[in-house]
Amino acid sequence: MTDSSPDADYTGQTRCGGPTRTPWREFLRTETGSAAVLLAAVLAALAWANADLSSYERLWRTHVGLSFGSRSLSLELREWVNSGLMALFFFVVGLEARRERDMGELRDGRRIALPVFVGVSGMLVPVAIYLLVNAGNGTAYGWGAAMSTDTAFALGMLALLGRRLPTGLRTFILAVTVVDDFVALAVITFAYSESVAPVALLVALGILGVIIVLRYQGVRRGVWYALLAIAAWVALLESGVDPVVIGLVMGLLTSAYPAARGDLERATGLFRRFREQPTPELERSARLGLASAISPNDRLLRMYHPWSSYVIVPVFALANAGIRITPDELSQAFTSPVTLGIVCAFVVGKPIAVLTASWLASRLSHGRLRPPVGWGAVAAGGTIAGAGFTVSLLIATLAFDGDHLEEAKIGTLTALLCAFAVTWAVSAVIGLLPKRRRNRALLGTAESIVDLAVPVDSERDKIRGPLEAPVTVVEYGDFDCPYCGKAEPVIRELLADFGDVRYVWRHMPLTDVHPGAMLGAEASEAAYDQGAFWEMHDLLLAHEGTLRFADALRFAADLGLDTERFERHLRRHKGAAWVADDVDSADLSGVSGTPTFFINGRRHHGAYDIGNLSAAVRTARQQAALAEPDS
Repeated sequence: MTDSSPDADYTGQTRCGGPTRTPWREFLRTETGSAAVLLAAVLAALAWANADLSSYERLWRTHVGLSFGSRSLSLELREWVNSGLMALFFFVVGLEARRERDMGELRDGRRIALPVFVGVSGMLVPVAIYLLVNAGNGTAYGWGAAMSTDTAFALGMLALLGRRLPTGLRTFILAVTVVDDFVALAVITFAYSESVAPVALLVALGILGVIIVLRYQGVRRGVWYALLAIAAWVALLESGVDPVVIGLVMGLLTSAYPAARGDLERATGLFRRFREQPTPELERSARLGLASAISPNDRLLRMYHPWSSYVIVPVFALANAGIRITPDELSQAFTSPVTLGIVCAFVVGKPIAVLTASWLASRLSHGRLRPPVGWGAVAAGGTIAGAGFTVSLLIATLAFDGDHLEEAKIGTLTALLCAFAVTWAVSAVIGLLPKRRRNRALLGTAESIVDLAVPVDSERDKIRGPLEAPVTVVEYGDFDCPYCGKAEPVIRELLADFGDVRYVWRHMPLTDVHPGAMLGAEASEAAYDQGAFWEMHDLLLAHEGTLRFADALRFAADLGLDTERFERHLRRHKGAAWVADDVDSADLSGVSGTPTFFINGRRHHGAYDIGNLSAAVRTARQQAALAEPDS
């Protein structure tokens, strides 16, 4: 199985259960790609509303009902979208928040404080600006429409700006917007819900309690959770609390964890049994074994994220962004405190809040809580945070109607356009700085999370390149892995292009899928015993495939090694302990497939073609240079 992208040859990875794409990389690719679909939906809604507003409103105000015996549930089509489909949107938000907490940037507890502080500040300041503009006008109730960043549009802007801004800014913005969405949902629940029916609310809480009990009892059948979530959604709707909250709660309860090597090996064994005897019983065992090797968060995020990005949010935009735009209405809107409050809140308040909160957190913590990027990139992140849309429109529909609702929509769309223009201007100014100042403004000097659990040891590890190089590339590989064979010429080209890179090979033999993997690893160790590790390394990867004992002896003879000593080393498995140490370090670092790369201790996600690896090395080199004192 390989990626269908142009660099597919360099995205494959052998796992005990088969290669998969990196979830974090997949998430970013889906979000940025969906921005174009979302924009198209906005334009379609505007065109439809201006061509025939009556047909637009007639469709979305159509009542659609469900009947269950004597009970019935009837809502306008727009309400089904805003309260039903958007619950799935917040479910995806919850999944991503849990993933970041379990496996991403927020897995280090110290890193949670910064995005929480910045996220909350990035909502309070815009709200204060909106209230200031709307003071005494009777429209202050709509303050919730002026505070929430749209993730899809924000990441879409980053994609359009390309290399002008660092990759780390995506992570920072995503962490902040997750907090943003969480707080916004609390605002919807407590500030914009109708009068609450206590009995229905207690029923919803009781159902949620059952879900939590099932979760901690280890129940993995998704159908039970789906049925209970639907029941809780109906109960919340009846209670008067906006039911989208159930989506976020369900997402936050869904744990994420890397595929464990033991689970993958067990899945491989189950598949082999099915291959030998393809019975329905073994097919079910193999299917369940494969599913259990992947975390529920992984499977659900892969299943629902495209639907959220490409269907749910665009449909929401189509249902809510349709407004009539005429010169008179624009003139009225831009003299309205609702429109002006929303535009000022997003375009002025968000950048000030993000930049000021980040600076205060860094100052008050004496540098312990610093953004993962430079201050120039933080400023650009603040202007990007001014891209409000989905939650802003959702709250506007709850807070306003009539002319005020139209004015809020115009304000949100105007703020979106201004956010992109200001971000482009900020990135252009940063691009005019001298190289070293530009790198510092974009990358900063904050310490990044180190994913490599066991640091490189020049006394033990196999190293190519200068020992004191500022950039270290570590590969966990398998001599019987076809993807490692494809990566080898890329590594050679990388070392030839960069004279200040050292390359480290660590063993990760996947013996359950590559029969010759362990023999290859021990053969390289036997060659290392005679000072010829890299020569054997190159030969093994050039002839990757099922390695036999006779092949290993022939390679040793071709290299002019003492074959008797080499054979004795192999037969006594003298290299097994060294291989086991590497495998243990791989387990500690969460490695379950080959090849897996780490660059200056940070795991490299995505393709490992020369372009992607070179870009990662250049970034690591720039960060290493910034960490050095100025001469």
